[in-house]
Amino acid sequence: MKTTLMISILLLAMTGFAQELSLIRLDSSKFFNFWEGTWEGTWAEGDKEGKATNFIEWTTGNKVLQENFEIYQGQNKGFFGTSISVFNTQTKVWRQAWADNQGGYYDFIGDFDGNKRIFKTQPREINGNVVIQRMVFYDLKSDSFMWDWERSQDGGKTWTLNWRISYVRK
Repeated sequence: MKTTLMISILLLAMTGFAQELSLIRLDSSKFFNFWEGTWEGTWAEGDKEGKATNFIEWTTGNKVLQENFEIYQGQNKGFFGTSISVFNTQTKVWRQAWADNQGGYYDFIGDFDGNKRIFKTQPREINGNVVIQRMVFYDLKSDSFMWDWERSQDGGKTWTLNWRISYVRK
């Protein structure tokens, strides 16, 4: 019994370590390659469901990842936006700029936590709080992933979930 338990624990630890190593070995310029394609996003809106399409493609000589997002069902039907994401080969950092049809604009910097891909804003002080917003891509599979929009008001110590979208490849 002890041997079986020890082997199980060891295998779980090795699996997590192997996943971490696979991300480490992955060229950081390719961290967002999973995102390319056409996706349908869904999320809960009370007892109903919101839906959007998201089309992501490489442009500008395959150096810029361009996103086109549009909500076609739900409370915010008609909302759409676009982003461009680029990997700076000098600084080895991902950057993203987002703009939408409601006048929203965000400037993000890429970050990574284990197998999670993250775009987050720079910290800024609002009413005495250090606010950071971020998008977290996780549970990455070839045909699906999860996306969370989160906000921190304490400089990134704790996070509040504002929006969770489940994406499936179309």
